Amino acid sequence: MKKKPIYVEIDMQASIEDAWKYTQNPKLHEQWDLRFTKITYEDKKFPNEPQRFTYETKVMPGLTVSGWGESKGEHMKKDGTKISSLHFGTPQKISPIAEGKGYWRYIPKEQGVTFLTQYDYEVRYGKLGKLLDLTFRPLMGWATALSFDVLKRWLEKGEKPSTQYVRFFLTMLISISFCIVWLYHGLVPKVMIQHPEEVMMVKESLSILNGATITRSDANLNNETFLVFCIGIAEMIFALCWLLPRGKRMLFRLQIILFPLLTLGAVLVNTNIAMAPFNPVTFNGALWVLSIVGFILSKDLPSAKSCKRKRGENG
Repeated sequence: MKKKPIYVEIDMQASIEDAWKYTQNPKLHEQWDLRFTKITYEDKKFPNEPQRFTYETKVMPGLTVSGWGESKGEHMKKDGTKISSLHFGTPQKISPIAEGKGYWRYIPKEQGVTFLTQYDYEVRYGKLGKLLDLTFRPLMGWATALSFDVLKRWLEKGEKPSTQYVRFFLTMLISISFCIVWLYHGLVPKVMIQHPEEVMMVKESLSILNGATITRSDANLNNETFLVFCIGIAEMIFALCWLLPRGKRMLFRLQIILFPLLTLGAVLVNTNIAMAPFNPVTFNGALWVLSIVGFILSKDLPSAKSCKRKRGENG
């Protein structure tokens, strides 16, 4: 299957001069572009020669990929459109990218500028590299699109890229944490093991709702264990909702309401539970506070969904 080049386009309410400045100045560029940690321009020997540079990308602590690049100049069309072409690559074997080419285009509009890019690259390691690229290429496209939206918000709203990325990745970290918590508590003590405490909580809750003590019987036990199983499945489904790209703010808002209710329900069923080690009161309280933090951080997050990913695609 023929590979498709990566294409990303976004409209910004900014002048073409500002868009050019924030993308061509290496110190500004490295702040918003998630794909680069550091960009260093080399001195030109002649004014008309291509601008050569080196770049570094910190993949994780202790692991950095470095490479080279060459900007092949600025082209101005009659309608004011600017184009900057790029040639890049890296000799490091750890990088799946061997060498690539692309361009940036700046199209002036009545109220802003359309900023777009298209680039492609050759991979290493033959068929294995092409197989790995099935995952790596979409990741690069996502990183490019997210970076473009970060740049847009920097130019339009003045929020620095570092602040945007801190909010974005903290929200992602909190979301993954909630996914793990709900998945574990739904799967292990309710579906896999059917912990006696879980069954007892359901039994006592049903007793309170019915206003009477339910006698222990095989029929009642079957109903209680089945209800615990259903609650576990519901929690697992809720856990998976945290992996969706959107709707985080609604989930945080729901938990801000839900955790106090769950805590109150647990205490009403068993008042002694509040004095137990690692009890639901302190546990749910911590998750409640974390939900409030996530709700605050998740307001107006940058998103790769803000960009067009295909030429001619409607926004």
